[in-house]
Amino acid sequence: MNTPLTLDLLCAGAAQGLVRELTPRLLEASGATVSGRFGAVGAMKEAFDAGEPCDLIVLTDAMIAAMAGQGTVDPQTRAPLGRVRTGVAVRAGMPHPDVSTPEALARALEAADAVYFPDPQRATAGIHFERVLRELGLLGPLGPRLRTFPNGATAMRELAASTSATPIGCTQVTEILYTPGVELVAPLPPRFELATVYTVAVSARTAHADLAARFIAMLAGADSAALRERCGFEPAAAPAAG
Repeated sequence: MNTPLTLDLLCAGAAQGLVRELTPRLLEASGATVSGRFGAVGAMKEAFDAGEPCDLIVLTDAMIAAMAGQGTVDPQTRAPLGRVRTGVAVRAGMPHPDVSTPEALARALEAADAVYFPDPQRATAGIHFERVLRELGLLGPLGPRLRTFPNGATAMRELAASTSATPIGCTQVTEILYTPGVELVAPLPPRFELATVYTVAVSARTAHADLAARFIAMLAGADSAALRERCGFEPAAAPAAG
């Protein structure tokens, strides 16, 4: 029996659910599979720069655009997966607090006995949420209750497993939606809204460019539009050629 060809993927955690849904389709259509590493965008870019095997990569649109300019990804293969909002989560079955305004969000955070979110240095949502906490004047007061993890998926799994009485979390909406045991409350209030466009491209060092481009068509194409929406992606404009 032949071993299936494997595409190596470095991928922002926000797109993990989408990739896992579509990997079986690639196997069925081509006999190839995907070995994905998922995590904070900063960590994924560091892995790429360190020479980790990579046939295609998913990062923020700005990061992919910069890589296209440097020639480390093929600019002609860039394709947006969509916009992802940053949202608030609670453990499944818990009451959903009001987070519709900065004041309401502050009250919800102050009422929590543990606050879960991703790496405030390398994760898109974590960097942003730390700024939100600072702007609300809560970064210091909530310090002992803050629980940070390498990526949003891990933060949400830990929130789901938490035995705290009133835990709360914040990360990308996509990561909340595909984590069992947590529920999306709502996106951050408009003043703190963060909607990040994630884009996929073929690595310039791949030996499987055609197959990588085929998987990109599955991830970003019209046939998977409804799936992307269910996963928490909103439509985004196609990137400018470069």
